Amino acid sequence: MSDNTIRLGGVPEHFNLPIHLARERGDFEKRGINLEWQTFGGGTGQMTKALRNGEVDACILLTEGIITDIINGNDSKIISIYVNTPLCWGIHTGARNSLDNYNDIFSRNYAISRKGSGSHLMAIVDANSKGQKINDDQFKIIKNLEGALNSLDQQESDVFYWEKYTTKPYVDSGQLRRVGEYLTPWPCFTIAATNDILEKQPENIIRMLRTIHDSCDQFMQNPQAIDMVSKRYNQQPVDVERWFHSTEWAIHGWVSNKMKESVIYNLKLAGIVSRNPNVPELIWSR
Repeated sequence: MSDNTIRLGGVPEHFNLPIHLARERGDFEKRGINLEWQTFGGGTGQMTKALRNGEVDACILLTEGIITDIINGNDSKIISIYVNTPLCWGIHTGARNSLDNYNDIFSRNYAISRKGSGSHLMAIVDANSKGQKINDDQFKIIKNLEGALNSLDQQESDVFYWEKYTTKPYVDSGQLRRVGEYLTPWPCFTIAATNDILEKQPENIIRMLRTIHDSCDQFMQNPQAIDMVSKRYNQQPVDVERWFHSTEWAIHGWVSNKMKESVIYNLKLAGIVSRNPNVPELIWSR
């Protein structure tokens, strides 16, 4: 691997389009970065594992997922917020499932991509906010969205949390039914990098971030953005319009300590991290 290569991972979803556009325009090369993109269909849990194993140098992943994993020993740091706005999680069940009321979900079986993933953590945080508790034996690991569709269809599981607009085509086609929504109480996506790459290529990481922030700024001002997302991700223009106007990408690398404390508070309440966790340095100091 050359000394200007950065391996960046993310989910195959519309939130990451500004990065793909920057790659297509050659923006990273113009700043001397050889950016290698890796797609992770299994979401945040799959990416935290890849960071731990040195399979990637940086990832765009759910804020609560990477904070939990760094506390649990992942040798990485948050280097920037990626999306400032909260994530709207759709709460889904299968088309043939008798479940039709959000208030009845907490006793059911949950499809999760893996332990520590957003689909796992947000189910616990949501239940806790309602004074409910989900037991470990209620979770069924299904790896990715395709696994969830199959599990819900077979009624091996009853409930599945996933980003609302990504699952909207399956709701429209009748394969899934949405029984509720949950909004994360913090910025949803964060960029994290391994301590190894931060030590070896700090200047290149800064250049990568500048390129990403610039592309996000351009994307938010692009009059063609909604049409582009609709065509590339096979989504209805009206859905993309709602999503686009409820989403704000970060255009600088500042990370709020208050945000970090709020996430840890909720993770403690939900029992996802211990009451008195040994919190390492979570945020990269330039």
